[in-house]
Amino acid sequence: MSFAAFAQGGASGQGLYDRNCASCHNGGMDRAPNRQEFTGMTATRVLNAMETGAMVTMALRLNAPERRTLAEFLTGKKLVAGATANDPPNPAALCAARAANAPSFSLAGPLWNGWGVNTSNSRFMDAAGAGLKATDVPKLKVKWAFGFPGDLQTYSQPVIAGGRVFVGSQGGRFYALSAATGCIHWYYDIGVGSRSAATVANIGTAATPRFAVFFGDSSGSVHALDAIDGKALWKVKVDNFPAARVTGAVAFHNGRLYVPVASGEEASAGATPEYECCKFRGSLVALNAATGAQAWKTYLVDEPKPTKKNAKGTQLWGPSGAPVWTSPAIDPKNNAVYITTGDNYSEPTTGTSDAFMALDLDTGKVLWTKQMTEKDAYTSSCRLPDRSNCPDVDGPDFDFASGPILVTLPGGKRALVAGQKSGQVHAIDPDNKGAVIWQTRVGKGGTAGGVQWGSAADAANVYVAVSDIGRIKLTYSQATDADPNVGGGMFALSLKNGEKLWYTAPAKCGSRPRCSPAQSAAVSAIPGVAFSGSVDGHLRAYSATDGKVIWDFDTVRDYPNTVNKVPARGGSMDGPGPAIAGGVVYVNSGYPTAGGMSGNVLLAFSVDGK
Repeated sequence: MSFAAFAQGGASGQGLYDRNCASCHNGGMDRAPNRQEFTGMTATRVLNAMETGAMVTMALRLNAPERRTLAEFLTGKKLVAGATANDPPNPAALCAARAANAPSFSLAGPLWNGWGVNTSNSRFMDAAGAGLKATDVPKLKVKWAFGFPGDLQTYSQPVIAGGRVFVGSQGGRFYALSAATGCIHWYYDIGVGSRSAATVANIGTAATPRFAVFFGDSSGSVHALDAIDGKALWKVKVDNFPAARVTGAVAFHNGRLYVPVASGEEASAGATPEYECCKFRGSLVALNAATGAQAWKTYLVDEPKPTKKNAKGTQLWGPSGAPVWTSPAIDPKNNAVYITTGDNYSEPTTGTSDAFMALDLDTGKVLWTKQMTEKDAYTSSCRLPDRSNCPDVDGPDFDFASGPILVTLPGGKRALVAGQKSGQVHAIDPDNKGAVIWQTRVGKGGTAGGVQWGSAADAANVYVAVSDIGRIKLTYSQATDADPNVGGGMFALSLKNGEKLWYTAPAKCGSRPRCSPAQSAAVSAIPGVAFSGSVDGHLRAYSATDGKVIWDFDTVRDYPNTVNKVPARGGSMDGPGPAIAGGVVYVNSGYPTAGGMSGNVLLAFSVDGK
């Protein structure tokens, strides 16, 4: 759908203003300009304020056409037509236009598949797959840049398979790009945003392969597309709850997909005290990869029942929550799939929140649960003036946003390792019902603190980046920006006993707006090097030996010469980490959700930059 079509048949400027802006701007609250002041501004200035400036946090709920409509309505001036995810790509961006026809598809080449490279979730690429040595890393340069049209953030980690980069977008488009040049082999319109990393697998036979790419979306659906031409194979909604979503990558094993299900109900509960908090139940779902048929679904809390009424008289429900934000790990030896879970949203609290869990691969039966934080129920209402939907226990909101890493320790013992928002890194025994092997504190913890999106592990160490992001409340709204003086830091811990081998302090933000030193993004590693993105917009490479920064690239800049002719910019790095394969490092830049800087670029780095 084009912008023009949206403007004619979609939301009106007045309606968008009344719902999203009037409460602050009608009265000129504090620093918020009065409604009449906008008529003296250009539409471009207002749009830039929503996409790169002071209004990013408040504009996150609006899509690209809505932001454009609002800018024109407020100023009474027209914008020059610009690309959004609803518009067809520039013909010059298509691979066919460059005579770059795709070779035959295979999973035999360079491969970063799914969230964590492998079904153990290690986020570690070996030397052969990486195509990079530690001595090569300081020479990395931008090879190509790809702009996501109309987007404010880039939160789908790219995966590399068959000479292609598969990546979703906030604007609701899924792309297959050339790994070499960034040109577009094909694209698929999802209809909603997707932050799930993709997983590529053969659903045919060895003799007659059929390669499919699988990913989840923000509506709670899983998609299967033909990896070669992008044609839809099937689409399945794995949870009908209105706020359900699939953020973690699906795991593929023996013809089945294992799908983690999370939700946005934690935020819904803070939106209004009339919301009947809370009814979502986290789950893991097993699907037939070839057909999408459900094999089993295991809920992680019992069916909610009415409990009490909040201070405004609204009926409350429980238990609820225990979402699964991250990709599962597969253990063929124990015929088990491992997950980590989030907190409860309401009371009564359960033993399955903030936990490691093991489920049977065949049946979904819960084999064991190891909870790390008891009695943790939290919603966004707990940090707002109206706390009507804040549970009595009031957090501490110490979910797991990091998936479990299945490792073999020196000496042969196995462990599951994951960092938690509490600031603790845990190693537990998957062969002894989750018995604790070691625990090490690396951060203070908090609602977006501790270890956020994940770590990387080689044969000896786990490399852990610390978020501990701070928030500054904006005086003209209930929104927050990132604190430039709080958070960050990088650790190497011994897998054997959790000993801190080295620590590298975070860099300082200086005067950069919407900056934080927090290192919330997932870590990725190759032999001798660990990569960590920061909310300050930098991607840094650390020596695995001593933690020294051996390469530092500031992604916060304009990229006017993207391969798809879409003006792009870099911003905060949060959520996904780099994918590394075939001598190239691929990473997204732009993540304003936690108060950081917006951006809409996918970057590819190589030694020669060509």
